[in-house]
Amino acid sequence: MYKIGVIGDKQSVSGFLAVGLSVFPCDDLEKAKETFQTLVEKNEYAILYVTENYCKEMSQEFEKYKDSQLPAIIPIPGMDGSYGVGVGRSKKAVERAVGVDIIYGNQE
Repeated sequence: MYKIGVIGDKQSVSGFLAVGLSVFPCDDLEKAKETFQTLVEKNEYAILYVTENYCKEMSQEFEKYKDSQLPAIIPIPGMDGSYGVGVGRSKKAVERAVGVDIIYGNQE
């Protein structure tokens, strides 16, 4: 059975332990990148939530897996709030699937 993991700063991800998710606190971007790569290589995780503060800097790492079924990489807001990364990724996904942005149109 596949697992769900959460990568981010300790304050942002520790609450996910309460609902049974695998939590990977990272103190810096390099640790987040290493953790992400390790989890992808294990092929045990269907979903990887990554806090937006790291997600915005890890786009090259995520690009390799954009056409893969697993893992689904989902940005989540961290303790600092949202940077709009999740909305941007959703908009791009809709455009790729449908051909046009039917949700946001020309709005940002």
